[in-house]
Amino acid sequence: MKAKEIRDLIDFISGSGLEEVNIETEEFKINVKRSSPQVTVAAAPAAPAPPAAAHAPAPAASEAPKPAAPAPAPATDAHLITIKSPMIGTFYRSANPESPAFVNVGDSVKQGDPVCIIEAMKLFNEIESEISGKVVKVLVEDAQPVEYDQPLFLVDPS
Repeated sequence: MKAKEIRDLIDFISGSGLEEVNIETEEFKINVKRSSPQVTVAAAPAAPAPPAAAHAPAPAASEAPKPAAPAPAPATDAHLITIKSPMIGTFYRSANPESPAFVNVGDSVKQGDPVCIIEAMKLFNEIESEISGKVVKVLVEDAQPVEYDQPLFLVDPS
């Protein structure tokens, strides 16, 4: 199965609402499971804990207005532009462990400057900035898995 076919399959599954798909042929076997971002970050033994945590916020619904109060703070960030992941893979801030990060908070980037590497299927893809500006926030930790279209950096274009 080619990478494009796998990507198309993942796009189809994400649009279908299915939680799990198993495909097995003579040549390969694929098992795709959809999970919430909390489960993706959690270790496999901790998977039962997030459903319990999902029940905890329900009684805390009265606290929802309190988080809504800080919401205007991100509204001031409305002028910030997000650099998003163009693919699924593993995010790396530098070319190798001994090298400095491509960009840090406070660094200026120009359109076309490399900002990170995403490794997908043993291929290391250098991700370039689509805009010029100042890096305000790095949203992903080094060596963390990322999803397609996941925000990676916030950049102030002014």
